[in-house]
Amino acid sequence: MLILAFLVEITFMEMLMDYEDKPLVGVVMGSDSDLPIMQQALDTLADFGVSYEAIVASAHRSPDRASLYASSAQERGLKVIICGAGWAAHLAGTMAALTILPVIGVPLASSPLNGLDSLFSTVQMPSGVPVSTMSLNGARNAALAAIQMLALSDADLADKLSSYKSQMAEVVAERNNNLVAKLKKKNI
Repeated sequence: MLILAFLVEITFMEMLMDYEDKPLVGVVMGSDSDLPIMQQALDTLADFGVSYEAIVASAHRSPDRASLYASSAQERGLKVIICGAGWAAHLAGTMAALTILPVIGVPLASSPLNGLDSLFSTVQMPSGVPVSTMSLNGARNAALAAIQMLALSDADLADKLSSYKSQMAEVVAERNNNLVAKLKKKNI
């Protein structure tokens, strides 16, 4: 059985190393049921043209897989790892313990406690094992944080981020103008 598990993990690693465009960001989900929320991170990375890989690995149900992924991430060329997990949510902490890469945790509101358990599990890391923790279900912000980290050494990506922030400011200004016009019509 141990040999079979080892062969499965070798196949898993070969699959990860078989990308045409080497991924910069690893997106790890504790379960495939996390995909609807974590899709926001994948879409955001894609929108900015950032290559990524996405896998399912559980700190509790597949600790060897999670360990192998984290401990090989830097060697495979990843620069940042984003982890989304619910319930006890030890995935991001497990990754952070096994790599020197920045790890961003996304606590997911998938349990009867509506994510409070996953928030505490992700944010309460011991000294020396940092995890940058986003808001509950904050997968989009996790991707943006990863993009900001990458943009420190990528001028094109930095330009895309500046443009993105300018567009957000324009939307806010437009909404403000619409609100002011509505209030003027009502003489408020």
